[in-house]
Amino acid sequence: MLDMRAQWRNEAAFAVAASPASGFGRRKKRWRDLDPFVDLANEPLSGRWLRGAAALSALCTLLALVAPMPFAPLPAANAEQIGSAEAEQYRDIAIAPLVQGSGTGGRMAANGLVEPLAEAPDRPFVELFARLGSGDSIAQLLSRSGVGFAEAGEAAQLIGSAVPGGVATGTSLSIKLGRRSPSGIRPIERIALRAGLDRDITLTSAANGLRIAVTQIAVDNRPLRIRGRVGDGLYWALRASGVSPQAAGEYLRALGAQLDVGGEIGPNDQFDLIVANRRAATGESQEGPLLYAAIDRAGAADIRLMKWNLGGRIDWVDANGAGQRVSAFAWPVAGRITSGFGLRIHPILRFARMHRGIDFGAGYGAPIVAASDGQVIGAGWSGGYGRQVRIAHGGGIVTSYSHMSRTVAEPGSFVHQGQLIGYVGSSGLSTGPHLHYEVYRNGTPVNPLGVKFASRSLLEGEQLARFKARLASLMSIGTKAPPKG
Repeated sequence: MLDMRAQWRNEAAFAVAASPASGFGRRKKRWRDLDPFVDLANEPLSGRWLRGAAALSALCTLLALVAPMPFAPLPAANAEQIGSAEAEQYRDIAIAPLVQGSGTGGRMAANGLVEPLAEAPDRPFVELFARLGSGDSIAQLLSRSGVGFAEAGEAAQLIGSAVPGGVATGTSLSIKLGRRSPSGIRPIERIALRAGLDRDITLTSAANGLRIAVTQIAVDNRPLRIRGRVGDGLYWALRASGVSPQAAGEYLRALGAQLDVGGEIGPNDQFDLIVANRRAATGESQEGPLLYAAIDRAGAADIRLMKWNLGGRIDWVDANGAGQRVSAFAWPVAGRITSGFGLRIHPILRFARMHRGIDFGAGYGAPIVAASDGQVIGAGWSGGYGRQVRIAHGGGIVTSYSHMSRTVAEPGSFVHQGQLIGYVGSSGLSTGPHLHYEVYRNGTPVNPLGVKFASRSLLEGEQLARFKARLASLMSIGTKAPPKG
């Protein structure tokens, strides 16, 4: 017990020695640690406060010694004082009331300098602008602008006869109305509008009603070709060259069916595209759809595509497709072969059955791509095959992709080698997610591993000749130089 009490006394003595008041473990203050600049609002009359007051007095004394003499106040710009009434008036006409919605509080009243009028003069004419909105009509727009119902209908009929397709939404009209009639309605004196890129329309009042004048404007319909270097990014290089966001997006989608736009295009590759374009003689231009998309790649095969009508459907066709290009078997899915072609015991039916294709083991939802260029001749449910896509490649070759979880390709569409057509699933007569892939030659199933596809031209005869002529016409178009800066 005595030993424990002695230990407590030692610990208490150590705690007292280690307290801040004892100075244990603290560095001794030196003169350079003193801070003479303190906040005089804190600790009044303390040691730190007195040091700060002394430092402030020393600075003021030094300033008085070095300042030029004599001391004098700066002259005021305007010593005139204004009264409360003038101050209120200045407040009313200042900018500040506008911030509050013009709620100035000022009141305008007649005084001795104002002579009241028995009758206010009517304006001889009114000029205004109006814009045709979505779902609006010319007659309704004119009626809202103060034109009489009958005259608004007459003007709308005249404008409609000059523009068979109708006036586009967003078109601006310049309207001039004449002196008000006794009934309170102002008649039309003049209406002017730009009805499309190629014509100006003007309506003027005449003795027997309204008269219309249509001025035709020359329009250059030649497509516009834009080329340039990819650099740091293909999309931003397109935009910097003057390509609209819509055309740039369509260009990337067209190339995306042929290659990985994000990984297979280098900074030194050259983009080349042609868009439909209309340019009026007055300087306005109107961009149309993308017609040609190409990229010249350094150290890799170039891609050249032209938009063409294939069986009533607009699609991209390889500009080099006049000949025949033989390609090796393309893997339709990223996976290993789990079952080969030939006779086998069916995993569900449990008897020997001809396996007409090969099975690929792949995870549920894995992408499935076309093995070669062709046209989709079937996409949907097909009994035990589940969801299936069938593609005709020419020369009697047909491929089928079965047991999909979802199909992407549409019947009648044209697909390119490597283009996404669906996703791996386990639909139909299946024991698990996989792709069942078949190849038919003239209706007979063949081993897919022994097939090489020939990507033939989708165009033949007269249609191929027209395709070549159109391509040659587009290739003759000049280049628009990228903007400077």
